[in-house]
Amino acid sequence: MDQDAVFKALADPSRRQLLDRLFERNGQTLSELCVDLRMTRQAVAKHLVLLQQANLIAVVKRGRDKLHFLNPVPIHEISERWIAKYQHSHLRALDQLKKSLETQERNPGE
Repeated sequence: MDQDAVFKALADPSRRQLLDRLFERNGQTLSELCVDLRMTRQAVAKHLVLLQQANLIAVVKRGRDKLHFLNPVPIHEISERWIAKYQHSHLRALDQLKKSLETQERNPGE
């Protein structure tokens, strides 16, 4: 996976908004995704191309329509690579603090 492409795609608020719309209702056409957006149809189409290149969406042709589907795998991989490893150390520190406080409760004079 090209994580640089994923980060680049996620950096733009309009692309994140499109991903949020697909999260709410997957399998939308370009026309459906354009509803109530302050962007031209061409701008939305360009954003969708970048999202597809980053593998954040998949496009399936059904007749004359192209349906856009969210692909959460790249975001999950980023989470595992860049977020989970930092959370692990925080959780370990909280666990140690909890054990220390429990020990102090059992032995208040120490």
